[in-house]
This record gives sequence, structure tokens and C-alpha cells, in this order.
Amino acid sequence: MPELVFFSGTMDCGKSTLALQIEHNRSARGLAGMIFTRDDRAGEGKLSSRLGLVTDAVEVEDGVDLYAYLVDHLSRGGRADYVIADEAQFLAPEQIDQLARVVDDLEIDVYAFGITTDFRSKLFPGSQRLVELADRVEVLQVEALCWCGARATHNARTVGGVMVVEGAQVVVGDVNQSEDEVGYEVLCRRHHRRRMTAASARAGALSPDVLPVEPGTRR
Repeated sequence: MPELVFFSGTMDCGKSTLALQIEHNRSARGLAGMIFTRDDRAGEGKLSSRLGLVTDAVEVEDGVDLYAYLVDHLSRGGRADYVIADEAQFLAPEQIDQLARVVDDLEIDVYAFGITTDFRSKLFPGSQRLVELADRVEVLQVEALCWCGARATHNARTVGGVMVVEGAQVVVGDVNQSEDEVGYEVLCRRHHRRRMTAASARAGALSPDVLPVEPGTRR
């Protein structure tokens, strides 16, 4: 039976690489896929990985009905043996519903890839809807690491190397940005709670072995 599968994880854990591998494996067997993406690091209409691999994709805009798009494509004689949706956290909940309808009504497998939570540890609406609707949720086993060496579980947004916890939910950036740009860093829960990035650790702002103390607290 066709499935809606959600592959999730933090940034830097290989989601887009796996999406490209699935595309390669199926296209090598003569299957034709439809690839959707949004706000990829490589630019509009691209699906790319940090390993340097890239392929063309359909850029999803606000208000686009993905089910209707597939129906129109098939009606014009096109093929779609499977669907890949990368950066699925940026899709609207109703677009996730449309992907579920692609599985149920068109009987086409849909593989969605995305980050579950944002830089504030809040669920992206698209990811929340995927968790609610997916036939399977697969947490990727390639572990991203916090600067301390622990398993990274949270995504942090940084400006000038300093973690920020306010702002728009979606601001396009990437890991390893220069320190004067908006960037992202993966952290373990402890250091995300302490707002302690690699840059602040290097600066000696707070030892990882010292518990934070609230201002005004005597010790």
C-alpha cells in the first residue's frame, strides 16, 4: 500500500541527502518522481545537500494545491510514481493534507523530509501536521552533534554567534554561516536551554560544568 512517510531530524543530519538517494534509487529503476521543495539553501527550485549534490525541484509557494498540481500533471500525460517533499516543515498544514490525499486517492507514495521543531523548540505547523497524518515517522539515525560532543536534539538560530530566541519562525539560513549573518547551529538540550553556542563556549562565557545561576541569586 502507498504510504505518507515523514523523515525527521535536526539540521545537519542528512535529510536532504537521503531524499536525493531515494530519488536516485528510484529513477535508476526507470521510475519518475515529482520533487517539491521550499526555501532550499541552493536557491529556488532546487533540492540540495551539504555534500554538494543537487537536483531540480518544484518550488512550492503559499496557496499552491499540491494535490491539484499532481492531478494536472498526470492529466497532461506526465508521470509521478512517487513524490518527494523536502523542507516539508515550511509547508502549510493544508498542503500536508493535500499530500495525504495524493497517497490515498492517487495511490502514490509520498516521502516528506523536514525539521520537527524550530529555533524556539516549537513545532513547525507543517511538521506537526505530518506527525498527525503520516503512516510512518522515521527519525534519521545519522546523529548531528552538539559542539560539546553530545547528540544534538535542538536547532538554534544565531546572530553574530549569539543564540536568539525571538523573531519570525522562518528565516532562511544555514549552518556554518559567517558570524555576522543569521545562521543556525544544532545543540543538545542542555546547551540549548542555556543558550550556549560554540562561539559563546569558546569565549568562556559559561563553563559546561557550571550550572547557570539566575540574576540576583546568592551562591
